[in-house]
Amino acid sequence: MASGGSGKSTSEGSTSTPTSSLQQRKRLSSICDTCKSKMQLVADLLLLASETRPVLSSEGVAVADTFDQCRDTVIARTKELSILTHDIQSQLNMGRFTEVGDRLLEMADLVVSLTECSAHAAYLAAVETVGSQPCMPGLVDRYKVTRCRHEVDQSCNVLRITPLPDLTPQLLLELSQNISINLKTLTDILSLASERSRDRFAKEQFKLSVKSISTSGTAFLACVKEVKTQPSELTRNRCVLFSAALVQAVNALVGFATEPQFLGRAASVSAEGKGVQTAVLGGAMSVVSACVLLTQGLRDVAQHPDGSSKMADYRERLRNSACAVSDGCTLLTQALRERSSPRTLPPVNSHSVN
Repeated sequence: MASGGSGKSTSEGSTSTPTSSLQQRKRLSSICDTCKSKMQLVADLLLLASETRPVLSSEGVAVADTFDQCRDTVIARTKELSILTHDIQSQLNMGRFTEVGDRLLEMADLVVSLTECSAHAAYLAAVETVGSQPCMPGLVDRYKVTRCRHEVDQSCNVLRITPLPDLTPQLLLELSQNISINLKTLTDILSLASERSRDRFAKEQFKLSVKSISTSGTAFLACVKEVKTQPSELTRNRCVLFSAALVQAVNALVGFATEPQFLGRAASVSAEGKGVQTAVLGGAMSVVSACVLLTQGLRDVAQHPDGSSKMADYRERLRNSACAVSDGCTLLTQALRERSSPRTLPPVNSHSVN
């Protein structure tokens, strides 16, 4: 937990100059937005979705084979999350905004992994109950392609709203790598869908869509490279122009790929299975909601000077959010171990994390 001296000037815990400290705060604020958006999206797709489906890895296989594997993985993740939460507060108290940002990125990835395993555990537990039927896979996994679309759109948006002086080579590299990875994932998924499709139009449309995003992506990434070597408003504006074309191509592709006929059939779950599923998803939702609040608190701290009259309140909210993360982890662990929970629904006001 944060200590009572958390309101002290960051200069006591950091040798950063005022200018570099400001840059670190701006970077942390941007990371908070990115992480919050990522955690919210995954929660919306996996915890709040009305359909019951397994969660697949990037390789197209289930994230775990059995409920016990999921349970053990999630419990391990909750312990890691507890360590990260304490470390984030400790680094923040010492004014190490760069380290806080790095830890926050780790936390977001951990929460995504925890959410995926929890959702898959909920699916496995639900379909194991009498009267339930497993899902029928389709040509496309909605969760994976929707996440890719979000990642591409978010990276392009960061580039659009970031002033030229803040578009550092490191940031440009991170953005271009993230876009490249997600475009490749989309290409692999939809190329396979084209091969497996029996519908002549769908087979050809998947191929054409892949060509479209590949061409748009190549044109956009060439602009990013030019900004990196020749930074100017002209080269940055080119990025903005070509990013719009890329986002539009990806949106069209994912919109087509997630039509009902390509998604297979969701599981049919009995009343008993629904109860188990709700308990596990409710526990996971408690963790995600608390982590979102923690991220919002970090953003508030990053955007205000230490002398702000509201800083003590922001720090107190952070401490409360960290406690809520711990409580959520306990609830989730209990739900997984008992396949039930005394609190089977998400906390009040957390039915959506938006």
